[in-house]
Amino acid sequence: MSDAAALPGQPRGAVVSGPATDRAVNVLAPNPSPMTLDGTNTWILSEPDSELAVVVDPGPLDDGHLRDVVATAERLGKRVALTLLTHGHPDHAEGAGRFAELTGTHVRALDPALRLGDEGLGAGEVVKVGGLELRVVPTPGHTADSLSFHIPADGAILTGDTILGRGTTMVAHPDGRLGDYLDSLRRLRSLTVDDGVRTVLPGHGPVLEDAQGAVEFYLAHRASRLAQVETAVENGHTTVAEVVAHVYADVDRSLWPAAELSVRAQLEYLSEHGLI
Repeated sequence: MSDAAALPGQPRGAVVSGPATDRAVNVLAPNPSPMTLDGTNTWILSEPDSELAVVVDPGPLDDGHLRDVVATAERLGKRVALTLLTHGHPDHAEGAGRFAELTGTHVRALDPALRLGDEGLGAGEVVKVGGLELRVVPTPGHTADSLSFHIPADGAILTGDTILGRGTTMVAHPDGRLGDYLDSLRRLRSLTVDDGVRTVLPGHGPVLEDAQGAVEFYLAHRASRLAQVETAVENGHTTVAEVVAHVYADVDRSLWPAAELSVRAQLEYLSEHGLI
């Protein structure tokens, strides 16, 4: 068995539904896969003494899961007052419309096409519900519309797919861009250094106890992969498929389609910076 404390970000352990911090409770969606890991983490956020809650990423369009999220909030003595989205990928957002029907809430997101209601989400905005304070942190790169949510009172950051609880994420080219993603990782690193962020609440996988360690691992991984792609091109691997087969030979082949998107993003980045 692996020692969790020795793994990047110090993952807490098995991914389960239940409390993660004083203000965050996970409801794990039943959609496990190589891409979604154990499934989508749907987060219920609230102040301990408040009757109001915010739900982030209702998840897939699975009525049983969506009703389970509502029932979990009710067991906690909470009423869902607002729904937020980290980004628009279906495993996070497809169920948002149905969840809004079940809860009577608005859905707020960066992408206007995902919103139900007039309000979006902008950089630096502070969302307040029932005493809970969430700070909106733009973290584009995985997708153009990716957001993270900083919970200052818990020293935690909810990252969607920008940082996962296990493994690394893809840059979903052409919507996602590597330069943006690297900037987002640096932005998250500054929160761990300057703003007391210690815990990562990811969109998939276990909670990470060492936020700074997780960010540093991601930055080092991205630098390593980028160097590998550059070397592969220099050695004559000119097509995306060739680069994937050469650089991602250690990755499960079921993940190669996602790797192809990341390689396209890396090739674009290298070209823009005159490195290939």
